[in-house]
Amino acid sequence: MSDDSLPAQKESRNQPFTIKHLISIGFAVGVTVLIFVFRDHIRALDELAYLGGFLAMLIGNATILLPVPGLVFVFALGGTLNPLLVALTAAPGAALGEMTGYAAGYGGSAIIDNWKLYERLEIWMKRYGLLVIVVLAAIPNPVFDLAGVVAGALRMKWWRFLLAALAGKLIQALFIAYAGALSLDWVRGLLA
Repeated sequence: MSDDSLPAQKESRNQPFTIKHLISIGFAVGVTVLIFVFRDHIRALDELAYLGGFLAMLIGNATILLPVPGLVFVFALGGTLNPLLVALTAAPGAALGEMTGYAAGYGGSAIIDNWKLYERLEIWMKRYGLLVIVVLAAIPNPVFDLAGVVAGALRMKWWRFLLAALAGKLIQALFIAYAGALSLDWVRGLLA
């Protein structure tokens, strides 16, 4: 798509509120409320080993309003378990969790507070496609939530978004899990 389609895209943002908007907002808010209600149980995820890494990243990436430190779990688990397996189990959880932002964008109900960044991401995705998703998913940053919204709004195929997010989140999880493993080795070296 060219940049000529941007005005049409802006006009579509002014469409009336529909049931799909309500469902998308309800889903995102519902996930956030559940995470808040069960926050004490979420803190116990580290006891679940690899499954805990998957669940921590799923939950941490599914919420938009209340950040859950999933990467802290990956870092800690990487220091105590096999970091490769930690990354391989955490990355799918993270990618699946990011589907909430995608769903909000697809439903057209995302609440955007930075239109300039939204429009910039929209242009980048139209120009570079999945590469933008992979790169933004690989870097720990709050912009990826908005990238998911843009991908959904652009009607990117959900499975392509999911695979690109998985690739980026795997890079991220590998880095964080191995950083946890190396930091533990470094501490052991100091104590020896």
